[in-house]
Amino acid sequence: MKITKTSIKNQSTVAAREHYTTGSVTSKDGTTIGYRQLGHGPGVVLLHGTAESAQSHTQLAEALADTFTVYLPDRRGRGLSGPHGKDYRIRKEVEDMDALLTKTGVHYVFGVSSGAIIWLQAALTLPAIHKAAIFEPPLPINGSVSTAFVTRYNEEIAQGKVVSALVTAMKGSQMGSPVFNIMPRWLLKLLTKMMVENEDKTARGDDVTMRMLAPTLHYDFQLVVESEGVLESFKAIRAEVLLLGGSKSPAYLKVALDALEKVFPHAKRIEFPGLGHGASGNTDRGGQPERVAQELRRFFV
Repeated sequence: MKITKTSIKNQSTVAAREHYTTGSVTSKDGTTIGYRQLGHGPGVVLLHGTAESAQSHTQLAEALADTFTVYLPDRRGRGLSGPHGKDYRIRKEVEDMDALLTKTGVHYVFGVSSGAIIWLQAALTLPAIHKAAIFEPPLPINGSVSTAFVTRYNEEIAQGKVVSALVTAMKGSQMGSPVFNIMPRWLLKLLTKMMVENEDKTARGDDVTMRMLAPTLHYDFQLVVESEGVLESFKAIRAEVLLLGGSKSPAYLKVALDALEKVFPHAKRIEFPGLGHGASGNTDRGGQPERVAQELRRFFV
């Protein structure tokens, strides 16, 4: 999760509206999973992470669309898709992706953050996945990931304090700019409030704003907790794996990639110098999607 002063949408994303199509599948429990589709060629599914929606990787999809048919699903609770529903677990997310892969016939997948966790789990049971590009899954490795802040975040969401909850989540997950670590909380709340309100004013049509995304963080944190102790199980994955990360990402994400490198000894690992956890996202969120797209092309072609 990364918060900036700019909106989720930018000119390139707006332009992409003109030529993508939308579709949906029905998951095992009856939940609708909507997606955007653009491009031509072999299929690739790009799965977003925490505090994101399908729109967060529009520019990455654009960069790949000349070579691939790109599918951008909204995960549960966001945009074109239905709610998280009762008894939410990672199994539900895997079932959602199973439905999408079955309909589209896609064999190549990319996931970032919690989306990467979902693909790792899916690759254990879905033979349709032939190649999986995994960007910084927040897997807990020997206590590397702290979720102590989640209690406060949940309380603030329950009280309707969206800005406070976002600040708590950002600081707790270490996903903000390094300067945020020394910034007093009152100032960080003020800046976040300005960002959220500006985004609310400029949102149009089907835009998914940070205010809308704030409650979904609870479910992504749940995926992290559920992933405790599952690392060794990934040795059973038969899909080809590419491990990706940024040099400026929090240490616990590098710990997870280090651990996965041992699980997948033949996997290639790439670190993007000067980039952080939002490397694959739209440029207005601090990403450089074309750099990530170059590596994905090499891997998937």
